[in-house]
Amino acid sequence: MAHFISNSYMEKLNGRITISLLVVLTSVGLAGLEGQAFAQESSGSGGGGLGSSKLIGAGMAFGLAALGAGIGLGFVGAAGLAAISDNPKMQSRVFIIVGMVESIAIYGIVMMFIILGQT
Repeated sequence: MAHFISNSYMEKLNGRITISLLVVLTSVGLAGLEGQAFAQESSGSGGGGLGSSKLIGAGMAFGLAALGAGIGLGFVGAAGLAAISDNPKMQSRVFIIVGMVESIAIYGIVMMFIILGQT
């Protein structure tokens, strides 16, 4: 006797697994940064941990912006193709909306450079 699982339950399960995996990988990655030791002292005055915080912040700014743009582009692309298949005149409007979604990743890159450029 076969038991079938509904699609909505599988979608919820996939979302929970994805979120759990992201939390675990982030925790492992940040835990690996705690115990680093360097043989040479920095030539600057004291703020040794500031450089790594800037790199983590810049990486998160770009990574989260790219992640959001990718997810948004998936939804907009699917809806855009459906709209173009119904009415081919919508093609230019769909391309404009896709460009607006992709601009989120560009904002993330700009923020990354702003964070890295600070002294």
